[in-house]
Amino acid sequence: MTSAERSGFSRRGLLIGAAGAGGVAVGATASGLFNAVNADEPAPPPTDVVPFFGAQQAGVATPVQDRLVFASFDVVSDRREDLVAMLKEWTSAAAKLTAGDPVGEVAGHPMAPPEDTGEALGLPAANLTLTVGFGPSLFDQRFGLEAKKPAVLHEIPALPADELDLGRSHGDLCVQACADDAQVAFHAIRNLLRIGRGTVVMRWCQLGFGRSSTTTRSQSTPRNLMGFKDGTNNILSESPADMDAFVWVGDETDQQWMRGGTYVVSRRIRILVESWDRDRLEDQEAVIGRQKVGGGPLTGVRERDVVDLAAKNKQGELVVDTNAHIRLAAPASNDGQKILRRGFNFTDGMDPRTGQLDAGLFFICFQKDPAKQFVAIQRRLGATDLLNEYIKHVASAVFACPPGLREGQWWGQDLFS
Repeated sequence: MTSAERSGFSRRGLLIGAAGAGGVAVGATASGLFNAVNADEPAPPPTDVVPFFGAQQAGVATPVQDRLVFASFDVVSDRREDLVAMLKEWTSAAAKLTAGDPVGEVAGHPMAPPEDTGEALGLPAANLTLTVGFGPSLFDQRFGLEAKKPAVLHEIPALPADELDLGRSHGDLCVQACADDAQVAFHAIRNLLRIGRGTVVMRWCQLGFGRSSTTTRSQSTPRNLMGFKDGTNNILSESPADMDAFVWVGDETDQQWMRGGTYVVSRRIRILVESWDRDRLEDQEAVIGRQKVGGGPLTGVRERDVVDLAAKNKQGELVVDTNAHIRLAAPASNDGQKILRRGFNFTDGMDPRTGQLDAGLFFICFQKDPAKQFVAIQRRLGATDLLNEYIKHVASAVFACPPGLREGQWWGQDLFS
């Protein structure tokens, strides 16, 4: 079932309905069509709209959608007022896009470019969320933000086994677009890029499909491209204690504009699919520390059975290898630290240099202190994880995501004020 079918609301359906009812002027706006078609009865409210305004930005604790477009931007204007004006316009556009509306007229003046690119007409809101972040490089001397840089915001340092492509790493700004429709997510990023032309350029962009984690009990645990369930023990939005302890920035921050926000780390992790596919099942399960089909730990049966890291077999050997992924990533192995994972599978076709699939996991995680959480955990994983034989970390970025907005506010208002 598509998100449109789930919601019972489709702008494409409205367009078709309008034509069948006797035709509507080509220049009519989407809202005009809406009113024309539904003049005699109120339209049911859409059920696939995630509120844009709130205490925290949507797209962090929100139930993970099915599709991702994650874009990083560099600011090319050195005028602070240009950046502020663009952020105000981005905020206005984002509120419309997440409500399922175009950012402007698709069919306006015939001698002017359309204000909205139009490819989302007829599509539902699809639970679109847009989450903005500010990279460490934004806080240099260009915009007078040096004193506003959070003490915990630094580029991710070099980590064991990194093979980073700097062209796909870092950035001044990021926008994470998640939706249950790929074209809705793409349309949002495309129109923000269009609005920002002359002020920002896109540095890199990653499309993702198939969520590889869950952020709520209402969702089942998905599988990654290795065929294993991923993120079984992820932080859930129904656990406010964990969200406050590990995700949302609190009173400990040195920057009040970040209070209630969070920090996002992205990592493009390529999976060496061809090598993994040749490995035997027993070894695959030993590398991960879980059963492939059921998802339970090697020391249990069901997926959510607690992992017994001390359990030994009849030969006196640890059941979960000392370098199994599940052991090294466990909070028990990382001073109790946790992160909120929100990644997606990806494929970018074939690597022309090797003739192998360019596919893997676009890892996204949210936390309140990247150095204490992601960096510390990944330093251990990158050094000895058995999984390293089958993966490569090829891109990296970190951004500060401010808290949510009230109506009338704009992205970065407290940062630039």
